Amino acid sequence: MKVIQTEIPDVLVFEPRVLGDERGFFIETFQVPRYVSYGLKRPFVQDNLSRSRRGILRGLHLQNPQSQGKLVCVLRGRVLDVAVDVRVGSPTFGRHVAMELGDDTFRQLWVPRGFAHGFAVLSENADFFYRCDELYSPADEIAIRWSDPALKIDWRIDAPTLSARDANAPLLDEIERLPKYGEV
Repeated sequence: MKVIQTEIPDVLVFEPRVLGDERGFFIETFQVPRYVSYGLKRPFVQDNLSRSRRGILRGLHLQNPQSQGKLVCVLRGRVLDVAVDVRVGSPTFGRHVAMELGDDTFRQLWVPRGFAHGFAVLSENADFFYRCDELYSPADEIAIRWSDPALKIDWRIDAPTLSARDANAPLLDEIERLPKYGEV
């Protein structure tokens, strides 16, 4: 497995080795010691799978104070995946990593605790898999407006289909209960 550093040190890309031949392919998608060696030390406690069609944008979401780290990948299709550092006091506060994930590379993106997360579907359909290190807690969920001009995210789609909550989410600077750097 190849590990790729991003411009935000806490966000990592894991690129598995794909073994393929005329029969198909094999990928080792997870191995505890390998991920622990790269700092993912909390046990994963919940897996999620979503299916979305082209033009759907989900996000930006996070939880606080019951924060979640997420190891995400696309099982089918292609998305633009985005992780935004929203840890108050962080040297990379407000910056983001945008990475295309798809079933051609099976890359995984590590979205650490304290980061907002979202994705836009670029293919006809996409099956998106989340491995989370904390349980989902609706009371702790926060949504940030996907189009916040301060974040400068190029989602690569012009008129996304959004949930009502995502369409009406507040801007980052309007949210009071953000996680603090060094505490998540």
